[in-house]
Amino acid sequence: MKKSNSYAKKMNGFTLIEVMVVVVILGILAAIVIPKFMGRPEQARIVKVKQDIMAIQSALDLYKLDNGFYPSTDQGLSALVTKPTEDPLPRNWKSDGYLQQLPMDPWGQAYQYINENEKLKIFSYGPKGKDGNTEIGNWATENTNGSSQ
Repeated sequence: MKKSNSYAKKMNGFTLIEVMVVVVILGILAAIVIPKFMGRPEQARIVKVKQDIMAIQSALDLYKLDNGFYPSTDQGLSALVTKPTEDPLPRNWKSDGYLQQLPMDPWGQAYQYINENEKLKIFSYGPKGKDGNTEIGNWATENTNGSSQ
């Protein structure tokens, strides 16, 4: 009896966040690898951007669940990695952050973030850069919280 009781105490399950992180990582890997085998590297980059944006959006949603608001535009996406020190200060910021590090887009640029009254824009300038008019953003992905435009 004691043996089975101690076994039950040692069994640990996965949290929802851990499962979500694994699913996102698998999605990102699949988005990168599969199109490369199909000979479509540019399409693979665009799919990777969309996967990254969905992962960032998920991290932002967790941030809002913990703190009641999204990071401000000034705080930026870095608020997902390091605790912000300027207003609005998060009340329940997760001690190990919401992302281990901020991803870069496939063209080596940082993802952009704008928070306009809780309507979020997360985007990459795309293959042609800031002046290229090729933005890829959360308005081009499925979004469940209504923050796309």
